[in-house]
Amino acid sequence: MKNSFKILSFGAVTFALLAAGKFDFNNEPYYSISDLKKLYSSGDPSTWPKPTLDSTVVNFREIGVLPEMTFPEDNLYSDEKRDLGKQLFFDPRLSESGQIACASCHDSQLGWSDGKRVSHGFGRTPGTRNSKTILNVGYGEVFMWDGRAISLEDQVRFPMEDVKEMNTHPDVATKNIKKIKGYKEAFAKAFGDDEITLDRIAKAIATYERTIVSRKSKFDKFIEGDSTKLSDLEVEGLHLFRTKARCINCHNGPTFSDNQFHNAGLTYFQRKHEDLGRYHITKDLTDIGKFKTPSLRDLESTAPYMHNGFFPHIRGLLNLYNAGMPNLKPKPGQEDDPMFPVTSEHLKPLELNEHELDALEAFLKSLSTTVLRESEPKLPK
Repeated sequence: MKNSFKILSFGAVTFALLAAGKFDFNNEPYYSISDLKKLYSSGDPSTWPKPTLDSTVVNFREIGVLPEMTFPEDNLYSDEKRDLGKQLFFDPRLSESGQIACASCHDSQLGWSDGKRVSHGFGRTPGTRNSKTILNVGYGEVFMWDGRAISLEDQVRFPMEDVKEMNTHPDVATKNIKKIKGYKEAFAKAFGDDEITLDRIAKAIATYERTIVSRKSKFDKFIEGDSTKLSDLEVEGLHLFRTKARCINCHNGPTFSDNQFHNAGLTYFQRKHEDLGRYHITKDLTDIGKFKTPSLRDLESTAPYMHNGFFPHIRGLLNLYNAGMPNLKPKPGQEDDPMFPVTSEHLKPLELNEHELDALEAFLKSLSTTVLRESEPKLPK
């Protein structure tokens, strides 16, 4: 079996083209949609056609079903800690104004984001980046668009300190929670005594966030063996995702994210909305314009897309990827500028036709489920 595969579609137009000798398969084997459906629903990824990967891809993991969530040794799961974390997640008293909670920007009814291009925080100040969904955040390795947080527990303090979000010092937020008598019992149940610290607040919220996981999608059930779960068009899209469309170079693993950072050409260098991404954290010139690869699970519930939230529709973003994404050339005077951003080498024109774009979009939508609404907890007094 060779490494390159082609799809034989069964539309009338395709048959006509075949009859006319318009398809050149270069002596490469191809599969019918029926064949691909059997292979991908076999329950054994080792039988799948080989993905189209660049030689520079590192730590590749095949797409698949989400594994069971794991919890760090220094913050193991308990129901009591999860319940405390949920209360804190919904509690606006962690903020300077007493009006902004974690749940303000991460709403279960909006895919655990907020549906806005950028969120509004303290004093209705607009942020600079899109509020990422926290669905499946517990599977991450580094956190936030630029990777500034090294753990989920570490991440908790950043929105507290941000003047455009909660606008409060973490120590002040901790004092606010200490003043609430009703929290003492909850902390005692979760940690063995009623001491309230920033470390414990972070651990409780992180524990709760690790329980926010996508439900099984049609894709998951399909690759586990139920070949009826994906349509022919969705199966074609799955194959394109792993091959011609090249999505799997960055969107791999069970979360459909490589947990790495790439420049997708949306830096807006020296223009309005400029954002140099991970460079702000590392000061490494090679990180200019790089952002963490977002998960594709539950994509239909988490619009708008990309770090700046400029893309409200899946198809518009696919069209841009099909064109190779923005790959700007230096203007006069920028030729020797070491800050000029370089778009990822993974991105190049794909030459997908409208039918292939339809198939790819259909597959991406098969990764979505009904995101369950989370009931708000009763907050301690």
